[in-house]
Amino acid sequence: MRETNRAWAHLVAFFTVAIWGTTFVSTKVLLLHGLTPAWIFTLRFTMAYVLMLGLMPLVRRKHTATNRPTWSSMKRWRDELLMVALGVTGGSLYFLAENEALNHTTATNTSLIVCSCPLFAMFFIAAVYRDEKVTKMQMLGSFIALLGMATVVLNGHFVLHLSPLGDALAFVACLAWAFYSLLMKQALRHYDIFLITRKVFFYGLVTIVPYLLFSRQPLNIQAFDSSVVWGNLLYLGIVASMVCFLTWNWVMRRLGPVVATNWVYFNPITTILFAWWFLNETITVFFLLGAVLILTGMFLADKTKIAPTS
Repeated sequence: MRETNRAWAHLVAFFTVAIWGTTFVSTKVLLLHGLTPAWIFTLRFTMAYVLMLGLMPLVRRKHTATNRPTWSSMKRWRDELLMVALGVTGGSLYFLAENEALNHTTATNTSLIVCSCPLFAMFFIAAVYRDEKVTKMQMLGSFIALLGMATVVLNGHFVLHLSPLGDALAFVACLAWAFYSLLMKQALRHYDIFLITRKVFFYGLVTIVPYLLFSRQPLNIQAFDSSVVWGNLLYLGIVASMVCFLTWNWVMRRLGPVVATNWVYFNPITTILFAWWFLNETITVFFLLGAVLILTGMFLADKTKIAPTS
């Protein structure tokens, strides 16, 4: 039964990452219609947060701490700050850093740097939590998957164009998601997934406001005359944000953040498959080799049986 549940968790992780791999098309369409990356993030997170507020009466769960019947003021503030950190690392900081990186460096550099976050997450979590020990097999699996991801992204063209600012921003996004995985392990010990996800959206929105005010980026109202814009925003807000953040946090509870985060290596595969299906891009031998390496690495890493968060 445990193996069956674990298999289901991996399947949900696959579909979640597959959906995230398609969002580049929707984001590109919105950019072409005059929306900025910051406003795209704000609109999709606002939509997701409002929908989750509407769903609260229908969700039969207790939206409080599960293991803390009584709180002191200090614990209450400490836990709320944890939610703020999740909103920043998994929301505003991650999306801003990644999108701005694309404005200053190549998509190849950004993908290579951002998608290496499972490696950092593994070491961060192992350094903080004693129950997460990095074994030789897990380390080997992660490096094999990392090599496979690089093979897919580079696609036989082993030339990188260094851009200090853009690469630094991509690295910030990488570290942000790694810290999100680290912090999520603590949050999942005491909180309901629905509550955590709602808080991530709320604090992601709160922390993006200073950037919007400072940058003074206007919202292109005319873009909303297009049904294409509404369709892509609904997809990003409902499916890629609300649904996928819920499923991803559920996967991290079932598999543990280390094993779950390894699925980020799979992201370039789903992106290229989507481009092949809808944009008629070519599947190369490097893609197939990289896919085999990623799947092999993830299989080896999962064999370590890292204990999931209960």
